[in-house]
This record gives sequence, C-alpha cells and structure tokens, in this order.
Amino acid sequence: MNTESLKANPLLRQWLGLGPAGQIQAFSGKVDLGQGISHALRLIVAEELRLPATQIDMVPASTRLSPDEGVTSGSLSVQHSGAALRCAAAHLREACRLQMAQRCGVGIDAVHCDNGLFTVPDPASSATYSELADRTLWDSVINTAHAVTGNDLQSLDSSPSVKYAVRPDMVAKVFGEFEFIQDRVMTGMCHGMVFRPGTLTATVIESDMLTLQNNLQKRAGVLKVVRDGLLLGVLTESESALTRIAQMVEEDAAKGKLWCCRAEVPNPDDLPGWLKSQALETTVVVNTLQAIEGADKPTETEMQRVSAAYHRPFLQHASIGLCCALAVWREDQRLEVWSHSQGIFNLRRDLALAFEIAPEQVQVAHVEGAGCYGHNGADDVAFDAAWLAQHTAGRPVRVQWTRLAELAHAPLAPAMLVHIEAGISPEGQLLEWTQSVWSQGHGTRPGRGKTPALLGAWQTANALPVTMAVNAAMAVGGGSERNAQPPYDIACVKVLNHRVLNMPFRVSAMRALGAPANVFAAESFMDELAHRYGKDPLAFRLDHLSGTADVRAAEVLQKLAVMAGWTSTRPGNKPEGWGRGLAYARYKNMGAYCAVAVELVVAEKIRLKRLWVADLGHVVDPQGAVNQLEGGALQSASWALCESAQLSPQGIASSDWTSYPILKFSDMPLVEVSLMTGQGRPSLGAGECSSGPTGAAIANAIFDAMGVRMRHMPFTPENMLKILHADSTPPHH
Repeated sequence: MNTESLKANPLLRQWLGLGPAGQIQAFSGKVDLGQGISHALRLIVAEELRLPATQIDMVPASTRLSPDEGVTSGSLSVQHSGAALRCAAAHLREACRLQMAQRCGVGIDAVHCDNGLFTVPDPASSATYSELADRTLWDSVINTAHAVTGNDLQSLDSSPSVKYAVRPDMVAKVFGEFEFIQDRVMTGMCHGMVFRPGTLTATVIESDMLTLQNNLQKRAGVLKVVRDGLLLGVLTESESALTRIAQMVEEDAAKGKLWCCRAEVPNPDDLPGWLKSQALETTVVVNTLQAIEGADKPTETEMQRVSAAYHRPFLQHASIGLCCALAVWREDQRLEVWSHSQGIFNLRRDLALAFEIAPEQVQVAHVEGAGCYGHNGADDVAFDAAWLAQHTAGRPVRVQWTRLAELAHAPLAPAMLVHIEAGISPEGQLLEWTQSVWSQGHGTRPGRGKTPALLGAWQTANALPVTMAVNAAMAVGGGSERNAQPPYDIACVKVLNHRVLNMPFRVSAMRALGAPANVFAAESFMDELAHRYGKDPLAFRLDHLSGTADVRAAEVLQKLAVMAGWTSTRPGNKPEGWGRGLAYARYKNMGAYCAVAVELVVAEKIRLKRLWVADLGHVVDPQGAVNQLEGGALQSASWALCESAQLSPQGIASSDWTSYPILKFSDMPLVEVSLMTGQGRPSLGAGECSSGPTGAAIANAIFDAMGVRMRHMPFTPENMLKILHADSTPPHH
C-alpha cells in the first residue's frame, strides 16, 4: 500500500473529522474532475469505518482544509489518496474500538463495529464515533498497520451496500441542477476577460490598441479597461456585455490588428524532420544491451533486423466545457480563488510568485468544472481572474474563456516520433529491441519551478520567463518516455529519449503523457512482426509473455480474447472493409494492465463498431472504473481518427470545432469492459491505462481490413489515401 501522502500529512485530523450532525468528514488533496474520484474515496472510508457511504461527507478540496497531495494526475488518486484515507479510517476505527474496550473494561476483541456503532455484548453497551473520538485522537499520528491490505482486499469485493452506493452528485448532474464553477454567482460579482496574442511572445500594435481601449471605455456596462504588457483586460457588470466585447476584440485580432505575432511553425508534413532537427537532450532510459555478454548474447548472424517509425501530431485538449475561475482580493491583501485546477496547492504557489505575496496569503478552493485529464487553461484563467480582481476594490471577478481562447491558448500535447528497431530470430522470437523517442517535454504545470508557469505571468510588462517543458521522473512514470519500454520477454532492450529543447508553442501534459504514442508504436510494431512471421497477433504476444514471472499480462490478453471472440483464423463472413485489431500495455510499466480489441469497417471513413477493454486491479467503484476505461478508450479513438492541431505563425489556427473536430456521439462504438478484480490485487488506477492500447488496436484493425499500415496519426481518409498512393511498405531490414 502506498503511504506517500501520509509522510507530509501524518495526523488523523488532516484526513478525517466530525461534521456538525455527527457525520464523518473526509479530506483529500485530490480533486474531482468529473471522474468520480470523490465517490471512490468516500467508498474507501465507508469500507474501513463500517459505515454506509451516505454518512461520509467528502469535503471539496481547498488549500485551507485539505492535505497537500500535489496534482490530481497519473491515475494515482486511489493509490495515493485512497491509501492514505484507508489508513486514516482504519486508525480511527481501531482507536475507537480501543476506547470502547477501555470504557467497558473488556478486551479489544470483544468490541465489534457494525454500521458505525461499537458494541460490547457483556456488559451490553454501545457508542458511536462521535461519542468515542476525543481531541487527543484527532491529533494522533496515523498508524498504518490497521488498514486492509493485500489479500484482505478480496473480502471487500463482496460488499454491495458500500460498493454500489449511488454517487450523490449524479442525479443533480443528469437533471442539470449541479452547480459547476461556471454556474457560481457571488455577491457583488462582476465579469472580466483577458485578451492576449495567439503566441507566447508578440509586439503590441500601439495605435490599434489605443483606439480599441478608448472605444471600450465608452461602451455601456464597461467598468474598467486594464492594459499591462501584452494583456488587455476588460471588466463589465454583465456577462452579456462582455460577450459582445469579446466577439469584437477577437475579430480585430483575427484581422492582424492589436498584436504582431510571429512563431516558428513546424512543417506539418514533416513533423519527424522538425523534431529530429532541434537541439536535443538525450537520456538513456534503460539499456540491457550491454548487460548480456558471452554465450548468452545473440550474434548478428542469428538475428534479422527490422525497424519502423511512427509519429503523432500536436494535439489540443479541446475541453467542451470552458475554463472558468473566480477571484477576490480582501482588504488585508489576501487573495481568494475558486478554480477547477488539478493542482490547487501548485496553483497557490505560482499565484503567490506572480503577485509577489506569501503562499499563506493565497487560498484556492476547488470547484468542479470541465475535466480535461491534463494541463488545460484552468490555472491560466485563475491568474486572469486574480489579475483583474486587483482593479475591482474587493469585488469578486468571474472570468470564463471563450471557445476561441479555450482552443487557442491552452497548452498543446507535444508531437512525438518513435523509432523502433528489433533483432529477431529466424523463428520469430524477439531478441533485441531499441526504442528511440523524440518529443518536447510533457510538463509545464504550475508549482514546479522557480518562476510561475502561468500564461498571464509571461505576458505582462514585467514578464517572467516562459517555462520550458520538462518530463516527470521515471520513478513516477516519466513523460515522453512513458511506456517506451516494451512489456514483453526481450533479453536486450534499449530505450533512448531525445527531449526537444525548443517550444515555439506551449506544450504540457495531456492524458497519459507519452504513453499513447509509445504504445501505438510498440503495439503496431508487434502486430507488424506477427504478420511478418505468419503468426496470430494474440499468440505472438502471448509467446513473448511466457517467460515473465508476472502472469497478469497474459491473463488480461486471454480475457480479452474471450470477450472479443478472438480466433487465430480471421472470420470469413464479414463485410468488405471489416477489420479487427488488438493491443496491450501495462500503464507506466508499473500501473494498470489493459488490453483493447477493436472491430471496425473502412468505408468512406473509418467507422468503429465494437471495442472491448479488459483491465486488472482491485476496484473500489466498479461503475466509476468502467466509466474511466470507456472514456480513456474513446478519447484515444478520437485522437487516432480525427485530431490534429493546426498551427500558424500567428498562433494555433484550429480554434473552433470545424478546424479541430473530435469524435461525435454518432461515431461512438459499442464498448464492453471487463474488470478483472479480486485475488488480493491492489488498485492500479483506471483513468489513463486504456489510452495507449486503443490507438494501436485501431491501427492494427485498419491493417487487417485494408492491408494498409498507418504509422502516423490521425487515421483520416486523407492520410490513408496518401499512404495508398505511396504504396505502403512493410518494415525494412
């Protein structure tokens, strides 16, 4: 069990408390992005406290009340916050049992806890948590020894009263009654918007800007117009007045007025060439090629060399819900912010740096908004609100980005190139594998550098330096090198990561970071090798998992085969253009195991028909886990089939749904998910593990249908025609 979060937050009161009506309050530093993590954490606390889930109150995260658990990312909420809350709840339960035993003069084994009531049969007595927990207990250091771990988790799988408790937010969300941050109204609130150039740096066209400022000041409903460096801020009494102003300003900017922008634009037809031509920082992620010497090391004459390259374009978050934040400055120079940021403590730190105040003077409260599974504009819009609130004399300011701002100013996911070279025996056994990755870093999130990583702070008159994208440490899964190490039995493996040290457009974290591109490459390559040596793609993978002590990977693939009705012979009764494909990965090489199979038909475009997902790990909330796996697979399908950011010297050109299409409801396939729970397996996180295998499975299904190998995303009809015209060739050797 991972107890990392307890090291910095060891006290019981940092995780649990008593509400005014005697209910248990639970605190977490992980925020709910719509993925339902607050409900999963509620179920964990309820399990340990032997209470109905309805009696657990998950307190919304804030820097004032919650433990600092960094950023909600990496599919780690259940492992980190869930483990901490499990330990805290078990500590509370056992401490209350001991208190009850001492009160009744019996041994602790004579005290039973059921439905939140501690009872002793002789002498007959009972008490609740609120009656047994005193102040000393809340200040105690959590003892982790009482929490359910290992094989004992299996006993919790059959607890339907807790496991299938209804999410308390679901009914309100279905009927449109839930208050998201976009719906929040505060007393005295005014509305604001910040306009900026489409590029990270630019030059203001002063004559145009002054004319616009004068015109805006005269408009009805305008409270104030603020100018600072590249930023133009407008404050109004009503949202409707601001909407009309936004349309006018954005039209002027589109005509080349206001700012002179000039950014380096990578050639969209040669992204691999651009990535490889930049200044690079190369690291060796793993290298076992030199570890095997003597008779055990394969000779060149024993191997055939095969290689191929795969790449994906820059991607956009394309959040359907617009980024929004509220902020107010109090008289004592305290800043209060309401945000749907994924890292409220990191945001607090960078806001403090940006406005030159102490972190203790900033309070950030999380309010649910648009989930994005990555670094979108939530932190930036919080800066915008705080920056404008300096000019409202204590009135709260609400800022919501426009659709254009949402698509044009949020960070991109980096383009990636992955080259794989393998050495294979004449029988088709993999002996060597070298995977080389070219990509910018996958992180410019706030809270991790000496200066703030907030877009607005880079564009004021006293602009702070633009933060260069970096990769997370491999200990937490890495960034562009995430899942670059193959999960199969290969004696000699080498992984090189080439970080691109140029960032003409801001890039940062998107769901699963580099894993989707690396798994797309590796699992496409495995499929190519299977066909090359006349083997069934499933059997080829299983052959390369037979030597591992970890049998779970094979179990997941075998389960997938049963779900999808996979046979070694391709069915002959299918329509023209029908194809199937599969792919497998263990997320981060240490997280959830996930295999995906796809059925599709290639007609005027690629149409997904069915999608199967098999996942492994202890499941706290089955419905939530299924939602996560489905969502990850469908977002990955959207990346694979239609998404590609369009860039221009003036900024991101794909700033509406026409220029940046995403998968529609009418494109959705039937999705079937299997949760392989029980057997004492720990929770491994479901939010990102299906993102990698899905794109690869689609690529492999296209090859099965058409004999065309798609080695770069997206798999649009236009890109497929290019490959057909170029007469697609197999990997060379």
